[in-house]
Amino acid sequence: MRKSSFSLATLMIIIMTSLSSCAAIGGIFKAGMTFGIVGVLLVVILVIYLISRSRR
Repeated sequence: MRKSSFSLATLMIIIMTSLSSCAAIGGIFKAGMTFGIVGVLLVVILVIYLISRSRR
């Protein structure tokens, strides 16, 4: 790679990562929240299922 194209590539990578970092963090928190809600629901369903099986 020539020096000018290397500098341009480096600059582009820095700009892309700095501009999208807030959006990426927001996406991670949304995915984490969704995963947490689904996880809690699955645990509650599993507990209810196990309690109902033990009473028979």
